[in-house]
Amino acid sequence: MSDQSVFTFDLYNPLPEHQMIRESLRSFVQAEVEPQALEFDRKEQFNQPLFRKLADLGILGITVPEAYGGSGQDVVSAVIVHEELSASDPGLCLAYLAHSMLLVNNFAVNASEEQKRKYLPNMCNGQWIGGMAMSEPAVGTDVLGMQTTAVKKDDQYIINGRKMWITNGTVDEKGTPADCILLYAKTGEKNGRPLISTFLVEKTHKGFSVGQKIRDKTGMRASNTAELVFEDCQVPASALIGKEGDSILHMMRNLEIERLTLAAMSLGIARRSLEAMNRYATEREAFGKPLREFGQIQKYIADSYAEYKACRAYVYDVARQMSRSQDSHSAVIGGRINSDGAKLVSTTMAKNVADRAMQVLGGYGYVGEYVVERLWRDAKLLEIGGGTLEAHQKNMTRDLAKDPQLVF
Repeated sequence: MSDQSVFTFDLYNPLPEHQMIRESLRSFVQAEVEPQALEFDRKEQFNQPLFRKLADLGILGITVPEAYGGSGQDVVSAVIVHEELSASDPGLCLAYLAHSMLLVNNFAVNASEEQKRKYLPNMCNGQWIGGMAMSEPAVGTDVLGMQTTAVKKDDQYIINGRKMWITNGTVDEKGTPADCILLYAKTGEKNGRPLISTFLVEKTHKGFSVGQKIRDKTGMRASNTAELVFEDCQVPASALIGKEGDSILHMMRNLEIERLTLAAMSLGIARRSLEAMNRYATEREAFGKPLREFGQIQKYIADSYAEYKACRAYVYDVARQMSRSQDSHSAVIGGRINSDGAKLVSTTMAKNVADRAMQVLGGYGYVGEYVVERLWRDAKLLEIGGGTLEAHQKNMTRDLAKDPQLVF
């Protein structure tokens, strides 16, 4: 067999542009992200100037067509960005995910042509920072139980309610609202079921404010989390995305890429934790020999490596399937079960690997100066946000009952 006939395939960088994106992100992370990560975590502050620099890399609208100011990249590219950013600063990466996936990608898929041309350029170029508001003080996974309402009155909607745990809900320490929020609200009922509708609320709309910034979080402290308040908030009828009652469709269209990029964040956390424990176990000695010579340390490192590699292959395989589909934002065969599955196993894997890294580093792993303490705190949220572990298990079991062939 000649050299020319040997086929090579890189699961994690299938195309040359994927390798370019990864290399540019790693350089940016090393030069810009890593030096500030610990400081902004300690201050519980969102680094807004650094976030806006992501626009210069062309990734704030990474999945948005170029015609609207985006980069027109695929799902694999989005996964690469989230993996690389979270290997240094998961908090900043979470703010990026809330903007680029929950808001921008969702809007690009579901908005009208007129809405996309009007709003997407500012979302992609960094002038606007935003997020998505679904959870409420008493409602999380139970979307149909939300209490926020939007009532049509003449040529506008009047919105009342509160949203909770909203990433990018505020963008600074003064409590300034996000430039725009993709909001889900009830607009009525049909056949005894609530109609949930989607609106783009701008910070200039009367009646929209920040209730409180959520402080003292376990992790992800470099991303702002806030309560949002809507008191007779007036938005024009043109702020409605699609038709009344379309929100469930909008959520489903965006669910796969949201959960897959959260899984990709887990990969970044696990990789960095693994690097830290491997380096420390090689350099640190006890009883006259390196820590890596002890069986229990070997188990921590070897188990972490194997679990990380297995999850990474799963995440990128799902990303590749989504990228190959005719519409990368729609479901492929077994798509939802695998985005659920990838997040289910990857998030717990990252938490466990970070925990082992802290155990290997001992006292050094327990203090903030060493990165594993921050990664350990950040990892936990990924088992909760974007769908809890229990929600993934429910969805996957239900999908397998409907189509047993998915196991093949």
